[in-house]
Amino acid sequence: MKQVFDVQGMTCGHCEKSVTTAIKLLDPQAEVRIDRGQNRVEIDTTKTREALAEAIREEGYAVAA
Repeated sequence: MKQVFDVQGMTCGHCEKSVTTAIKLLDPQAEVRIDRGQNRVEIDTTKTREALAEAIREEGYAVAA
């Protein structure tokens, strides 16, 4: 299932890697696409939206509802 998040605070490639790693730890099979300019994170996964948002928040980024 495709989930799309508005993630604030990603300013560099390291930020993108941190978010991607957090998601991959939760679901190693997830496909993650990040558009930093649009603050957009698109994830193809079977995990719940809440679990994904929490993984991103734990890395220190704000996730809009």
